[in-house]
Amino acid sequence: METGLWSSDGSSGTSPKVMQHGVTPQEAEYVVDRAADPYPQYRPDEKFLVWGAAPASRLLQVVYLIDEDDTVFVIHARLLTENEKRRRRRQFRKRGKQ
Repeated sequence: METGLWSSDGSSGTSPKVMQHGVTPQEAEYVVDRAADPYPQYRPDEKFLVWGAAPASRLLQVVYLIDEDDTVFVIHARLLTENEKRRRRRQFRKRGKQ
């Protein structure tokens, strides 16, 4: 699966929503490529959501689409909130991964 980025004009490039929240395209791609259970989670409108750690240990939420030729288009990425980080830690403890 190839990872690309979604831009407002439909061409590949850097999504304003990714850069707006201080997340690099490389970080978003890293999180998508290494999604671990229970992610990715399907969302309405054929979107997927994943939470994960980028290489610098920044915890991110990434929302993306997969087109018909299996290319991933990241449409939104941001840092997890403190509440989301706590929820993620609880999820991992329940699974015995932490």
